[in-house]
Amino acid sequence: MSWQRPDPATPHLWQGEWLDDAALDTRLAALVEALPADLARPVPQEALLRAADALSTRIAEGAGRDEDTVAALLATLQEDPATDESDARGMLATLAAHLAREALETKLRRELGGLEPHTPRRIDGDDAFEAWAPLGLLVHVAPGNVPTVAPLSVIEGLLAGNLNVLKASSHVPPFAQQILAALVALDDSGTLAPFISVVAVPSREIDRLAPLFALADGIAVWGGEAAVAAIADLAPAGCRVVDWGHKISFAYLAAECLDDEAVLEAAAHDACLIEQQACSSPQTLYVEVADREALFAFAERFAGVLARVSAGMPRSAGAEPGRQEWADITTAVLLADLESAYSGATRSFVAPDRSWRVLAEDNPALRASPLFRTLWIKPMQPARIVDTLRPMRRWLQTAGLAAPVARLAGLSTRLIAAGASRVARIGEQLGGYVGGPHDGVYALQRYSRRISLELPAAVRGVSSLAELVPPVSPLRPGTPLLDKAGFMALAADPARAQLFFRSGGSSGDPKMSVFSWADYHAQMRAAADGLRAAGLDPARDRAVNLFFAGHLYGGFISFWSILEQLGVAQLPMSGVDDLGEVADAIIRLKADTLLGMPFYIDRLFTAEAERLRAYGGIRKVFFGGEHMSAALRRRLAEEFGVEVIRAASYGSNDAGPLGYQCPHCEGSVYHVLTQSQYLEILDMDEDRPAAEGEPGRLVFTSLHRASVPVERYEIGDMGRAVPGPCPCGRAAPRFELLGRYGDLFRAPAFFNYSRFVRTLAEEGGYAGPVQLEIGEDGRLSRIKVRLLDGAAPPADAARALLLAHDPDLRHFVEDGDPLTALEVELVALESFVATPVTGKLKSIVDLRRN
Repeated sequence: MSWQRPDPATPHLWQGEWLDDAALDTRLAALVEALPADLARPVPQEALLRAADALSTRIAEGAGRDEDTVAALLATLQEDPATDESDARGMLATLAAHLAREALETKLRRELGGLEPHTPRRIDGDDAFEAWAPLGLLVHVAPGNVPTVAPLSVIEGLLAGNLNVLKASSHVPPFAQQILAALVALDDSGTLAPFISVVAVPSREIDRLAPLFALADGIAVWGGEAAVAAIADLAPAGCRVVDWGHKISFAYLAAECLDDEAVLEAAAHDACLIEQQACSSPQTLYVEVADREALFAFAERFAGVLARVSAGMPRSAGAEPGRQEWADITTAVLLADLESAYSGATRSFVAPDRSWRVLAEDNPALRASPLFRTLWIKPMQPARIVDTLRPMRRWLQTAGLAAPVARLAGLSTRLIAAGASRVARIGEQLGGYVGGPHDGVYALQRYSRRISLELPAAVRGVSSLAELVPPVSPLRPGTPLLDKAGFMALAADPARAQLFFRSGGSSGDPKMSVFSWADYHAQMRAAADGLRAAGLDPARDRAVNLFFAGHLYGGFISFWSILEQLGVAQLPMSGVDDLGEVADAIIRLKADTLLGMPFYIDRLFTAEAERLRAYGGIRKVFFGGEHMSAALRRRLAEEFGVEVIRAASYGSNDAGPLGYQCPHCEGSVYHVLTQSQYLEILDMDEDRPAAEGEPGRLVFTSLHRASVPVERYEIGDMGRAVPGPCPCGRAAPRFELLGRYGDLFRAPAFFNYSRFVRTLAEEGGYAGPVQLEIGEDGRLSRIKVRLLDGAAPPADAARALLLAHDPDLRHFVEDGDPLTALEVELVALESFVATPVTGKLKSIVDLRRN
């Protein structure tokens, strides 16, 4: 990657290539033919976030070690005589902070509502879909006085999905070209370059860019009114001109703060910082004083504070006022002195070395300062704020405010009503926060348009049009597989470790899984999409949440969030022991949809069969956490009239929601939840894709997991790809879940729980719960197979089936010197051992000491 200054012979960066003037003119002439194909491609957002974060890291780490790469950027910035090394390093630090992935994701969430703003999503309670869409070709006409503005504006254009061309100033160092070329070079996907171009054409040759402006869908321009008007004249009809014009800011001190030395020092600091060159720098300081004498007394006292603060903030090399600026400063001071002699309404306080000025005036009208540590001080009372400032409304930006807590709301309301778009703490007027609005608007929204789709009834179960688009692999070359031990060894980002879940422990010792709130909400929204696809109707259904809660288990709370996302009526019952109470609530509150564990649902319909049969109002059952047997499905449909029985979700505690069932998914067939997951099915023995139609290991990559990145994670389940398109029309791949390849236990040979279940189902027609209890008696291992009495074959017949269809089991049980004892026990439903936290059937109960 080259961080060096571009060759002056090829100053233009066009879609990844450096061009000279002649080549640029050729590209501009051909733009009208090339543009449709360029605009048809979406900006690769994940590639953008990765490249920007890599650039942020390189700048931050390089600045710490003074690498050659950052030295090149520092050298370019310091070609401007007004920028010394300290200023340049500050600019790079600011740029690195804004390019960090977390900052860009925060910006997307704040300004466009989420990380996938360009995907049309269903509007709650309606059949319409909405999304943000790019303007198209966005031209940026950047200022030359703030080097970081140009590249950051292009980044914003990319986040909004636009094709971007930056018109850089030809008389300033090519910092923007360096940064954007580095961004393209750090894109390991090679897909960003077509969306980024920089042309270094002098303003006097603006006519050369006529073909560009003629095709622009949006133009972002910085400057004063004349500069904005000149560019607007070049814009074609219908083109959105996004003007970032000059603004003016001020500060306001309540009467209670006039003697607070810390507040006065903070105000003086804002007036000295970068010589008041920022739009958010205060140019006037308003104070609540009773009369002219109090105003002048305060001004004299504040001048002393400004003298002290200014002495501690020496000017950067090259930051001295120029000839024109000194003329403006001198004129302002002389006019103030003249007015003082004429009417006594003004008074000036000027540093002996002319390094700062305080101009007090007994007239509240807002005045622009000549800058360079020059501050007007004027009187103001709350009742006069709106009418005094309203004439400057369209130019107002930041109001610094110091006031007691009890007065903050009232004063802020008046300042905003007057036209201020930002109220900030005095001393921090030049600051801000990631994702905050600028000049009263969100940049990404100004660079976007809001679109809507009104689609046919056939998409009623679709929540997002992403469901209809084939997934794109997010895998990075060389990413290794991650097993359970590797997952447990992953270290969570402490700043993003905000939500802690543990598994229920049905298949081993409880494990912790960590999410950020953003991770959690993204995954719950995806799971909500899957539940809608399965047949839940938010407008009509009345759902009872029967998943288990407490003990750091995520079942109940996750489905609370999923149902909340859908806006469905919810009865938050959880898996309580009193099944009569559950039935009472279902009947009394007229619930028609149940969500819970199959084992718990079986218990409920067994214990309260008579009442629920008489009620007859349960139309839908959505299950999760374990497989639901065919026998239970038949019973619910035939005895209780349940019309829809599907998985609420397929997922794991570690990786989150993974799959969902549409109305065409039978048995254990699922769609991949492509909104949040990417699936590979690998051969059982080798790390290569499984043969078509053959079972393999399910390996998932989570798309929204910033707290603990989960990439190529073997979750322990087996499955096979289901070929062909699904009749539902979704493009999300389908797979059939075949159980766990981790259901192995030693007694003393290795046996697989799934094989016991499969033999009993396929050879004995049994579809009820199966539980294995493993014990030992000296050198003898004991396997007790627990089956549901009344649904299973006789115990002896079941035992014979298992021995007949598993040669390894038969060898260890019937050998002349047996090492394993096999017993089949038929029990009532309540005799099965369930995990206390989740209510899930514990498939293997190991009673051995080790």
